[in-house]
Amino acid sequence: MAAERDEIVVSPNHVVFDLPELVAVSEGLFAEAGLTVRFEDAADRSADALRNPAVRHKESQFSASRADVYNVCEWGGIDRLERDARGGRIGHLRAAVVAQALVSLDPGLNEPHDVAGVPVSINEYTGSHYTALHLLEGTVPRQRITLVHGGRPVDRLDALLAGDSRATMLMEPFLSAALVRGAHVLGTYAYRGSQVVAPHLTAEQQEAYRGAVNRAVDLINADRDRWAPLVAAEAGDRLDPADLRRDHYRYTHIVPFTERRFTETYAWMRSWRLTDGRSGYETLKALR
Repeated sequence: MAAERDEIVVSPNHVVFDLPELVAVSEGLFAEAGLTVRFEDAADRSADALRNPAVRHKESQFSASRADVYNVCEWGGIDRLERDARGGRIGHLRAAVVAQALVSLDPGLNEPHDVAGVPVSINEYTGSHYTALHLLEGTVPRQRITLVHGGRPVDRLDALLAGDSRATMLMEPFLSAALVRGAHVLGTYAYRGSQVVAPHLTAEQQEAYRGAVNRAVDLINADRDRWAPLVAAEAGDRLDPADLRRDHYRYTHIVPFTERRFTETYAWMRSWRLTDGRSGYETLKALR
């Protein structure tokens, strides 16, 4: 069923990225801002392991008009809008600042340079993919960077622990689950993501949405321990909530996606042939 126009439906991402919106819903902050906001059902996320990002849960819900907003990595937001016939815009850079970490159980891999020619497991066209390129290209020649599609973070974690992967990119809570089992970090890359917004949402709705999310950020930062179990729960029995590390994710107020930021990001994507260069800042209708 398509989303009702008097409500805003969020297509869910991982909890570590969605926590401000989840808190804004549970604490009534969206309602106080005059908005009706709910999350689309996330019961079946199996498609998130597929290589084609268009068929993954959050993207497919948005494309089918069953959701109005979702967040994804900055580069992925551009990619999805170029793929999606529904249209939309990048409304802002999200509140969640999360690190993707390059981790390994192999004692022979200790710094990013060591993975030259070594397959690094990622989920294609997600933050794990783009941040791996950013992290490695400063020390490994581009032609020696080897990325392999490993699916969802839980799949990549399990492959690492089973010895089927020598190195992988992970974010929380899967990163903490790897570390408590003896994995070590070769490098990290902290990044924001972008908010993909349906074309019918008004500037007033978006402003109210951002205000509620910013209030949720303040609540989270006032008592991070209260909300940490929500993040840890996604790892299931792989992680005791008490073992979730706090240093690889944080929350700040939303910031705009400026034209300068877009131009720099887009040039980098073109250098890796991750876009054909069809779009401009005005085309994506980024927040100005």
